Amino acid sequence: MRLDKFICESTELTRSMAKKALHRSDVTCDGVVVKDSGFKVTDNTVVRLEGQVISLVGERYIMMHKPVDTICSTIDEVYPSVLSLMDIEKADTLHIAGRLDADTTGLVLITSDGQWSHKITSPKKDCGKRYLVELAEPISEQLVSVFAQGIELRNEDGLTKPAVLSIIDNHNARLTISEGKYHQVKRMFAAVGNKVVTLHRECVGEIELDPDLAPGEWRHLTQAEINSIA
Repeated sequence: MRLDKFICESTELTRSMAKKALHRSDVTCDGVVVKDSGFKVTDNTVVRLEGQVISLVGERYIMMHKPVDTICSTIDEVYPSVLSLMDIEKADTLHIAGRLDADTTGLVLITSDGQWSHKITSPKKDCGKRYLVELAEPISEQLVSVFAQGIELRNEDGLTKPAVLSIIDNHNARLTISEGKYHQVKRMFAAVGNKVVTLHRECVGEIELDPDLAPGEWRHLTQAEINSIA
């Protein structure tokens, strides 16, 4: 990797700022001052910027307990972005793997790894997402088989993929879907004459929301959690 690119990917410096640092003799490689931005950095090269060792950030895999009135966007809009809740280096390289509405809470996965993210969001991968749903009207047991067959959504051709509905009580249920259509859970219940009051995502694939995370808190995924998305 070129030295100027290495500096950019290891710090918050832009390419022009990295070149200025090189010109000022602020950068050493294995103890030797290097001013050439095209110098090739290997895996074994020790790079220092102003005397401090710098290293590539690498791919990142994060879970967050999304609070209400935040959005799964990389920038603030009507509501603040979930990324604004994170004090983390190079946040601009991160994206959200599967979005939640502003009024929906629960598990959000954040990563810099596009291929890993695709395994979560692609309908072809059948990555299940489980939601805890509170409903305005009583839930009929008959809906278990209806959801298992797929639901016809308004302005959509065909049925949704089969979904698993588990009724907790008259107004609460868990629903597992393997798609990510626009407002899908809300639209599925609307299609059967009910309305979602609150919606909370508990699980994506085998990754469960950490019960120790309060709304707005986050942590890095364990290697086992990362590997569970295949």
